[in-house]
Amino acid sequence: MPVTAQMLRGLSRSKVLASGLLVCPQHQSQLGPIINQSSRRPSCMRQSRQLSRGYQTTSVLCSYVLTPPQVNSILKANEYSFKVPEFDGKNVSSVMGFESNQLPANAPIEDRRSAATCLQTRGMLLGVFDGHAGCACAQALSERLFYYIAVSLLPHNTLCELEAAVEAGRALSPILQWHKHHNDYFSREAQTLYFNSLRTYWQELIDLTSPGDVPETREALLNAFKRLDNDISLEAQVGDPNAFLHYWVLRVAFSGATACVAHVDGTDLFVANAGDARAVLGVQEEDGSFTAHTLSNDHNAQNDEEVARIRSEHPPSERKTVIRQDRLLGLLMPFRAFGDVKFKWSIELQKSVLESGPDQLHENEHTKFIPPNYHTPPYLTAEPEITYHKLRPQDRFMVIGSDGLWETLHRQEVVRVVGEYLTGVHQRQPLKVGGYRVTLGQMQGLLEERKARMSSAFEDQNSATHLMRHAVGNNEFGTVDHERLSKMLSLPEELARMYRDDITIIITQFNPNVIGAPRPEERS
Repeated sequence: MPVTAQMLRGLSRSKVLASGLLVCPQHQSQLGPIINQSSRRPSCMRQSRQLSRGYQTTSVLCSYVLTPPQVNSILKANEYSFKVPEFDGKNVSSVMGFESNQLPANAPIEDRRSAATCLQTRGMLLGVFDGHAGCACAQALSERLFYYIAVSLLPHNTLCELEAAVEAGRALSPILQWHKHHNDYFSREAQTLYFNSLRTYWQELIDLTSPGDVPETREALLNAFKRLDNDISLEAQVGDPNAFLHYWVLRVAFSGATACVAHVDGTDLFVANAGDARAVLGVQEEDGSFTAHTLSNDHNAQNDEEVARIRSEHPPSERKTVIRQDRLLGLLMPFRAFGDVKFKWSIELQKSVLESGPDQLHENEHTKFIPPNYHTPPYLTAEPEITYHKLRPQDRFMVIGSDGLWETLHRQEVVRVVGEYLTGVHQRQPLKVGGYRVTLGQMQGLLEERKARMSSAFEDQNSATHLMRHAVGNNEFGTVDHERLSKMLSLPEELARMYRDDITIIITQFNPNVIGAPRPEERS
C-alpha cells in the first residue's frame, strides 16, 4: 500500500540544508553518524535531496498493513515499568513508579533513557537523552551522567569514605540502583575509563569542600552536566592506548546528545535540561480534567532568550552567521548539547586530534568538516537550564520525552491522553474535524470510532506505550487511526527516519497522599 500524503501531514519540519544534504528533522549536525551510513541510502532518498522543505511521496515508498497483534508487538518491544516498593503496606515515596518506552526511527536508535534511585542520598533520577550524528554520545550519557549527579549530591564526609574504600581496595557501597530494560545496555569495555574519570571528579570535590558540607541539588546538577561534558572532551583529546577505546571516545565526542533529567526527592522536583527534549507536568483540575505545566524550555531558534544568549557570546560581525536557517552556524538545531566538539574545539585542536586518531575517522567526511563561519568557538554548551517545582497533590504525573514526541503531539494533548489513561476518566471533547467537510455518514463513523477507542483504552498495560500509540497513529481528527499506525510502523528502517524521529518517553506517576501529607515538623 503506498504511503499517502495524509501520512506526511504535520511533518513539514523535515528539512534539507542549503548544502543539499538530507538531515534529521531536528538536529543532525551535517553529515550524519561518524560511522558513515551513506552507502545505505536508497536512491529515492538521494532524489529527495532536491527538495527544499518536506518530502514528496513516490511509488518507491511502500508499506504494508500490519495486524493489531503485530502493531502491539512493535510498540511494546521496549516498554518498561517500575513500581516503588511499599513498606508496611504503604508507599512512603512521593513517586509511585514510572513507565517508559522507546520507538526507533533511526537504525540504530539514537535516543537513550535512564532511571535510577539514589542510594547514598535520597531521590530518584529520570532522564531522556536524544542523540544526533550517531548514538555514541547519548549512550555515554545514559551510563555516566547519573553517576556524576549522584557524586555531586554526596556530602563531603561520604566522598571521603568513598575515596578511602578505593584506596584500601575495599568494595564500594553502591550509590545508584538502576531501573533498566534488558535492551538498555552498558559498554563494558569503557567502564574502567569511566570510573577513573569519575574518581578524579570526586577527588576534586573533596578538595573543594569542607567536612559537614552538604551540596545543594541545583548546584549539583549544574556541576555534573558541565563536568561530564568536560570529561568527554578531555578523554577524546588524550586518547587511549586501547584502539577500540580510542575510537570510542572520539565517536562520543564528535557525536552529540541533548539531555533532560529530573531529580525527585519528596516534594522537591528539579529538572535540568540542555537541548530540546522536554519535561511536562500533568496537573489535575477540580473538574477532573488535566492541564499541562511546562517544566523545561527548548533550547533552539524558537526560544528568543536562547537566540539572544548565543548572539551575545560572539562578536557583532557574526550576528548574521551564528544562527542561520534556525540552526547554530546553519547546521545544528539544538543550541545546547553534550559532545559535538566540532562546535566547541578550535580548528587547530580538531585537526590535531583527528591526525593522531584511528583510520576509521578519516574515512568519514563528518569528522573532517569544519562548520562555516567558524571564528570564535565554543559555539555550544552543555550547561543546563535548571527549574524547580514544589510538588502539590494535584500534580499527578510528569512526562519526559525526546523531541520526537513533541513534534507529533502538543503538550496539552499529551497530558490529556496520559491523564485519561491513568484515571480512566475520559473528558469528551467536541469532535473536531479540522475544517474538513464531512457527511453525516462520515460523522457517524468518526463517533463510532471514538466510542471503540474509549472502550479499548486499557489494552495497553503501559502509559508510555499508550501515549506512543497516539503519537504515531493520530490522524487529522485527533483519533488513533490503525491504518496510519500500521503504515508508519511498517516503513523500512532506511526510510522511517524520513517521516518521524526516534521517540522516547518516561512517565512518572506521583503519590498525592504522600505529597499532601504534612511533614513531621509541621505535625509537631
